[in-house]
Amino acid sequence: MRHRKQGRKLGRTKAHREAMFRNLVVSLFEHERVETTDAKAKELRGIAERLITKGKQGTLHARRVASRWVRDSKVLQKLFEDIAGRYTERPGGYTRVMKLRSRRGDNAPLSIIELMPAGVPVFKTGKKADVAEAAPVTSKESFEEQAVEAVAEEAPAEEALAEEAVEAVAEEESSVDGEDSGGPKGD
Repeated sequence: MRHRKQGRKLGRTKAHREAMFRNLVVSLFEHERVETTDAKAKELRGIAERLITKGKQGTLHARRVASRWVRDSKVLQKLFEDIAGRYTERPGGYTRVMKLRSRRGDNAPLSIIELMPAGVPVFKTGKKADVAEAAPVTSKESFEEQAVEAVAEEAPAEEALAEEAVEAVAEEESSVDGEDSGGPKGD
């Protein structure tokens, strides 16, 4: 029985498993997207999330703890300067796992694990919430500016549609008045 045993062994020894996850986490931070099996992606997610949280702390101790997993100095620098800087407002959920397909050789389920876009997450509210595709909002002022721009973009389009509708109705009325309502045409 495996009561109270966390994590997946993945058919590997502890040393092999740790080395594999070190390599995967370096690849994830370097390329910001990795294709791997579902089980590996789900295990990697926890490691990557903890390391990004360490990157957000930015202390020397956090850098040393992260260097145990990320052995490449360029990738470690990218983690603490670029990646952690993107998620200063985000409380968690820095990665996502998306299922792809089954691998051809052994039919293993494959997934992509990738870093989420920068900014604060937009949560759905209510039963039928519309998800708007917009740039991430970082402050209240930028949110208000985006809303004003969106309204300004929609107003000319609505006016053009209204003018086209008026012209179409006017054309129909003139064509109806111009036609004689006598018998069949072409006699």
